[in-house]
Amino acid sequence: MSEKPKKSLGQHWLFDDAILASIVDTADIKTNENVLEVGPGLGTLTKKLLQTGAEIYAVEKDEALSYKLRHTFNQDNNFKLFINDILKFDLTSLPPNYKVVANIPYYLTSNLIRILTESDNPPGSITLLVQKEVAQRICASPGQMSLLSVSAQLYYHCNLSIIVPGDKFTPPPKVDSQVVHLVRKQPKEIPKLNTKHFFRVVRAGFSSRRKTLLNSLSGGLDVSKQITKENLEKAGISSDQRPQELSLEDWLRLSKQLS
Repeated sequence: MSEKPKKSLGQHWLFDDAILASIVDTADIKTNENVLEVGPGLGTLTKKLLQTGAEIYAVEKDEALSYKLRHTFNQDNNFKLFINDILKFDLTSLPPNYKVVANIPYYLTSNLIRILTESDNPPGSITLLVQKEVAQRICASPGQMSLLSVSAQLYYHCNLSIIVPGDKFTPPPKVDSQVVHLVRKQPKEIPKLNTKHFFRVVRAGFSSRRKTLLNSLSGGLDVSKQITKENLEKAGISSDQRPQELSLEDWLRLSKQLS
């Protein structure tokens, strides 16, 4: 296959056998498990996934690539191809506790993680090769937190795996990539909360990262500074703190206080 990567879809082909094998190893896939592969492209990762004996549900947006994928894997009964945009794909059509494995374009990461984690049929694990900076944002600790890390860590345990240099791709991106591995928390570990309210608070907090929480929350939630300050104090959080300094537990406590 020599399909030219499309810049508009953020396509970068990965052929390195050892790296592809490492991604599959990180995902810890067993025979007969169900795997959703996002954007299989030329099928180099797909081939490794099929070798595990898993059922592969591949969602590819590019029609030309889909035609080639169907031709390449049409003899494999464990391969099911869907020509679709993953952001519009019906995740509830997949078997429960499926695993996601993908080398995805950088522009897709935040939206994809939000859709996967908040789905009515969320994956049991998510293993993604993404931009290194984004991978580290997903798994960030207090001091470097973001809306993305709070969203992921509310539902998943996050771990960083191998770093993949840009020169391993065709065409080479200007930045390095990294594998991030997310494992779904047990139901008892996921707090019962009004997620719409929780993320409204978190989004307000991160609406102005350079501002203090007092200012960003007051403006983002349209609440007076005095009331906001009182709520922050009751939640045990300093009004001078910046949003990136808060832990997931801080956000949960603050959200409850602001309810």
